[in-house]
Amino acid sequence: MPVEPASTGLRTTPLTDWHRRHGARLVPFAGYTMPVQYDFSGDLTERCRGGVLAEHLHTRAKAGLFDVSHMGQALLRGGGAAAALERLVPGDILGLKPGRQRYTLLLNDAGGIVDDLMVARLDDATLFLVVNAGRKHIDLPLIAADLPAGVALLPQPDRALLALQGPAAVTVMARLAPAAAGLPFMGIAVLAVDGIDCIVSRSGYTGEDGFEVSVPAADAVRLADRLVAEPEVVPIGLGARDSLRLEAGLCLYGNDLDETTSPVEAGLTWVIGKRRRIDWDFPGAVVVRDHLDNGPPRRRVGIRPDGRAPARAHTDIVAGDGSQAGVVTSGGFGPSVNAPVAMGYVRRDLAADGTRLTLTVRGKALPAAVAPLPFVPHRYIR
Repeated sequence: MPVEPASTGLRTTPLTDWHRRHGARLVPFAGYTMPVQYDFSGDLTERCRGGVLAEHLHTRAKAGLFDVSHMGQALLRGGGAAAALERLVPGDILGLKPGRQRYTLLLNDAGGIVDDLMVARLDDATLFLVVNAGRKHIDLPLIAADLPAGVALLPQPDRALLALQGPAAVTVMARLAPAAAGLPFMGIAVLAVDGIDCIVSRSGYTGEDGFEVSVPAADAVRLADRLVAEPEVVPIGLGARDSLRLEAGLCLYGNDLDETTSPVEAGLTWVIGKRRRIDWDFPGAVVVRDHLDNGPPRRRVGIRPDGRAPARAHTDIVAGDGSQAGVVTSGGFGPSVNAPVAMGYVRRDLAADGTRLTLTVRGKALPAAVAPLPFVPHRYIR
């Protein structure tokens, strides 16, 4: 039976009742009622059995449908939109071409990460933004502040967001929106999906090929029904979404990224555009440049615990000499690698692959080693 969250005051997505009908176990997440996993019945049971592990492996093998409608969607519109956003991020937004999307970071004056977000250029005067659910109350006012004349931020609360992820996602999308199959990785277009006008990007957060589909809220249930009617597709909850992104070495804001973490510490220096490294005119540039030139005090690394016991977030990391080395920020069991995996921050002198560490798990010392990221190869279409 579905389990309702005990918390009150939680927001819902346009698909909350749909999740209940499909046997979702619902939990509080980022202020929303969200599905963590499904108890499948009927035809879906034949496609996917066994909870989070099965949902994870189904996504890697076929295609999973995720409700990510809790994320914040907005349009930044006007001739100076790109320049206005570029004042807040280290990415090259002015150089972003129509039909292309880019991952970037909102930074504070200390070089810390306010949020990570997706920015797409729909046309010469319109940017499409997707920010994290737990940060949209901070991000959107920050972006809206001091916009130049002629530029407006337009939140899109009347839109849902679906992610179709996995190697069969392109086959499914080709049936419903043939033009979607021709999108390159990080390409974006306004397309009709089964007759519904949507914003479709070839992107996602599982390490797999896939698509994110922004759809009018009124059409979200119909589109979700249409997608799970395809034989390759089952709905997937937050549990598998987390293990998929962890295996892919992808950060979760609030765990692996926060306002005290610089892009260099996080291993995200690739988001800093070449042109931006000439002018250094974004928030926190002095700190970021110092970390690039002299090395950061710590680095995000992959961690492979010995044995089968997983290390969860907030687990202490100890160096070989007994000194404090850092902390695990994300951890769990990786179904695709059939072993525990984790990410965390360690002192930079301990960040080399193969460095032996000790994790303090429930009061016991668990041997581990620094390991290269990602734990599974990315399978994006290039």
